[in-house]
Amino acid sequence: MAMQVCMGAMLQCSFGAAPSSLIVLPDKRVLTGTPAANIMDGKPIVNVPPFGMCSSLANPTVAAATAAALGVLTPMPCIPVTPAPWAPGAPTVLIADMPALDSNSMLMCTWGGVIKINNPGQTTVEVP
Repeated sequence: MAMQVCMGAMLQCSFGAAPSSLIVLPDKRVLTGTPAANIMDGKPIVNVPPFGMCSSLANPTVAAATAAALGVLTPMPCIPVTPAPWAPGAPTVLIADMPALDSNSMLMCTWGGVIKINNPGQTTVEVP
C-alpha cells in the first residue's frame, strides 16, 4: 500500500535542480499529524514551490537562454506549470470530496517534467 501524503512531503521534478516541499493548506480539516493532501493540491507556487533551476528546453526561458548561449544548455529559474491534478491518487479514500494523494502519484509539468513524491511527509498512515 502507498503512504498518505501530507504537508511537508518532499517532491522532485525530473528537470528541476533541487527538491521542494509540498504545501497543503489546512482548509480540508483532515490531519495525519499535519494537513493531508488530495489530488487537487498541485497548484504552482501555492502547493508546489519551484525546484531551483529548470533544465527543460520546452520551458521558453530555458530555450531562450540556451539559444543566447549558442546552444549550450543554460538552466533558468523554475516556475512549475501544472494544469492537471495529481494522478492517480487513492480513489477509495476521499479528502474534501476528492481522492487522497498517495506516495505513488505523479504530477505533470507543462514543460515536460514529471514531479514525483520522494518522501510522503509521514510514515504511519497508509491508503489503499
